[in-house]
Amino acid sequence: SCDATQLCNCSSMGLEFIPPGLTAKITVLNLAHNRIKHIQSQDLRQAVNLRALLLQSNEISSIDEDSFQSLEKLELLDLSNNSLAHLSPVWFGHLFSLQHLHLQGNSYGDLGQSSPFSRLRNLSSLHLGNPQFSVIRQGNFEGIEFLHKLWIDGSNLSQYEQGSLKSIKEINHMIINIRSINTFSEIVRDLVHSVAWLEVRRIAFSSAAEMQVLRVMSSSFAKKISFRQTLLTDATVPEIVSILEDMPKLVELELVDCRLLGTGQWKMEFQAKKSQTLRVFTIKKLSIEEFYLFTDLQAVEGLLSLFRRVTVQNTKVFLVPCKISQHLRSLIYLDLSANLLGDLSLEHSACQGAWPSLQTLNLSQNSLSDLEMTAKSLSHLGNLSVLDISQNNFGEIPDECKWPKHLKYLNLSSTQIPKVTHCIPQSLEVLDVSGNNLKEFGLQLSSLK
Repeated sequence: SCDATQLCNCSSMGLEFIPPGLTAKITVLNLAHNRIKHIQSQDLRQAVNLRALLLQSNEISSIDEDSFQSLEKLELLDLSNNSLAHLSPVWFGHLFSLQHLHLQGNSYGDLGQSSPFSRLRNLSSLHLGNPQFSVIRQGNFEGIEFLHKLWIDGSNLSQYEQGSLKSIKEINHMIINIRSINTFSEIVRDLVHSVAWLEVRRIAFSSAAEMQVLRVMSSSFAKKISFRQTLLTDATVPEIVSILEDMPKLVELELVDCRLLGTGQWKMEFQAKKSQTLRVFTIKKLSIEEFYLFTDLQAVEGLLSLFRRVTVQNTKVFLVPCKISQHLRSLIYLDLSANLLGDLSLEHSACQGAWPSLQTLNLSQNSLSDLEMTAKSLSHLGNLSVLDISQNNFGEIPDECKWPKHLKYLNLSSTQIPKVTHCIPQSLEVLDVSGNNLKEFGLQLSSLK
């Protein structure tokens, strides 16, 4: 089925071969989720204006060497999740316009003896690897100088020849799914000057001893480090922080879907003197099994004064110690959504001297129930202009409340409030009360935009 824009969508049709009769009119061909096993020389010969070819999730195990020879305008090729046991450089030899190449989820164990990508001068993103992928050889990436994104699924990658990735001068975002810390360390050694954002997935940092091989990371020029689905322990957290502190250009640290075995009993004082660049810290869905035994984080107080943006989402936070809040002196953005903060714990967390520079605060999806108390707890935040307290259960609200004096945006959506009263501050320019069963709105707000 081809529409007027020459997009042919033949996905999920049970096809066992590429349909005949493809013409130069077609620019997008979607053959994903079929049962195609073989791509033949003549299948795509007439489709000379193809920009996107989607062949993911088929059963492709063989491709004739000149199958893609006429596709000089092709910009996106997706061959992921097929049965390719090897990659041939000849397949890609005429794809001069190719920008995005997806090869992950096949069964090849290596990339061959040379580079399959040497003719792809316009390549911007490359995703490769699979559970059988075990070897990266020197020369495998020759011909690629710049990549916006390089994603390597190397869960069983065990052999990396030094210098293999060094030929790539610049990688904006490198994602590597890897288990072997030694192999990861060897890869990082080749990336210290080329990668701006390094994202590591599914690695386990279990013991302090094995962290020594990661010291090479401290020389990295990366501006952002992300850990996803990573295991951390009380023994390895201080080691990781020590390495990150030494990174000369690190601005942002992110932990997503990670697991921490421990209660924050970290056996060293972190020194504030080292990292003068780290400004953004994000935690999303950190699993701490004994979160109720977690310490007051006194050991990390010295690291916090330069942070400008902090996000801790969906991590069972029930309290931010007053001293921690007071040390966050430069903080302008704080997101504590989807946690367990109640009225009394917020009062403690937002103590006098806490978050003095804060402009934006997100407390949505917590356990707040007293709007008057919430407002009062935050009233001393003189720079606060944006407050999201949606998806808490406030119910009835009083006629008067004391708010931060410069509050401009207030989100009270889905908070079970039956009416809007003069508790709502007059300074507001934006008020969101959607998702409530409002019976009354007896309020004039002169500054609303």
